Formats: sequence, C-alpha cells, structure tokens
Amino acid sequence: MKSDPAEPYGIDLKTLPRHVAVIMDGNGRWAKKRLMNRVNGHKQGSETVRALVTACREIGIEVLTLYAFSTENWSRPAAEVTALMALLKRFLRSERDDLDSKGIRLNVIGQKYRLPADVQTEIDGATLQTRNNTGMVLNLALSYGGREEITMAAKRLAEDLASGKILADDITETALADRLYTGGLPDPDIVIRTSGEMRLSNFLLWQAAYAEIFITDTLWPDFSKQEFLDIVREYQTRDRRYGKVVCTSNDGSQQ
Repeated sequence: MKSDPAEPYGIDLKTLPRHVAVIMDGNGRWAKKRLMNRVNGHKQGSETVRALVTACREIGIEVLTLYAFSTENWSRPAAEVTALMALLKRFLRSERDDLDSKGIRLNVIGQKYRLPADVQTEIDGATLQTRNNTGMVLNLALSYGGREEITMAAKRLAEDLASGKILADDITETALADRLYTGGLPDPDIVIRTSGEMRLSNFLLWQAAYAEIFITDTLWPDFSKQEFLDIVREYQTRDRRYGKVVCTSNDGSQQ
C-alpha cells in the first residue's frame, strides 16, 4: 500500500491545515548581518519560497499565501523596488513550468494593475499556464493591503446594491468574503510571521480572524522546511474552539 506523503513527518491528515499564510519578513536584516546589499537578502528569500512551496505540496496543503509585496512597500527606495520587481519577474519566468508540473495553480491577490507592465505579462502567462491545476493554490500577495481589500469588497457590495443585483438583507459576512481577493478559498488556518515581529502588518485582516498565529525569530532566508513542519505539528496540538466553550461531561468526555 502506498503511504501518504505526510506520514513520514508525523503529521496527522485528519487535522492538516487547509490554508497556510506567511508574512515573509527579515530579508533585509539577513543581508545586513552579512554585510550585504538588501537585494541579496531578497534573492536568498526567493530560495526559501521555492522550498516552502515544495514542502506544502508534498504534505498536501491546499492553499499557500505568501505576502510578497505590500501596498506600503511602494514607499521603499526606488532602487530597491525596481530590484524587487526584477526578482519577481525572474521568479515567475523561472518557476512557471515547475509549478505547472507539480499541479500548482498560481494566483495573484492585490493591486496587480500597479505592477510594472512586464511583471503583469509574466503573471498573466504563469496564471494562464497553471489555471487548470488542482493540486494546490499558490497565492502571491502583490501590492496587497488588507484594509484596501476590505474597502474594495465593500465598494463591490455597494455597487451591487445600487444596481439592484442584491438587497440590503443580502449583505452578509459571506457576501463580503466572496468579494475579497480570496473569494472561494478557505480562510487561513495558520499565519506564520518570520523575524520575530508581533503584528499582522495589514495582511489578510478579514480572513485571519480565527487563524492560529505562529511568530518565529528566524529571518525569512533561514526559514527551513523542518521549522515549517514543526509549526504544522504544533498547530495540530492546538484546541481550535472559534470562541466556543468545550464542555466536559461527568464521564470526562468532551461535548
């Protein structure tokens, strides 16, 4: 009998997270510690992306969302932004065939229209090539901001209400969630932030309402497959009550 890929890592398939989201932080500090240019940190960070995508596909994660470039990142020095866009373009071009061969569908969430035209072209090519894949969804959050996303979804609801497509009573949490960039995808079960910072930084503010949050001091370029698997195993030990109280009966069983 063929064993499941997750079994060698001691991961329980019954409580496997469906959606993992990652705030990839610490590239600049990684480079600074080594007396390198910040761009070198971003280059090394792209290798960590490859390793994590492979690990998620290997154990059966359905959705991986990576916070690659925020709306606030546009305020960084122009030279760094240009270098980041060049790295992104190179990554999309070099990885599209590998993503396709692994059955991974690439999706981009955020303000794609703000990205350089040549980057948009690479995004369009990669998403088109992988559009029919069902093995995993890789969301790249590019020019992404959680508040902007919620505002955009609210505007869509308002437009649908004004045009008569929906009634006021149709405005529900589900209706708003369906109009987010992640509409149709499960909310993240895990949010990981590297480099030790204790904040969400405007990332998946709506979707992460009940996510289990893991903060690691590890800088993103040093984040390993082993550390990721350790996080998944720890996640599987947590009691996710979603605000509910678990009652224990007289015989000791949970109800």
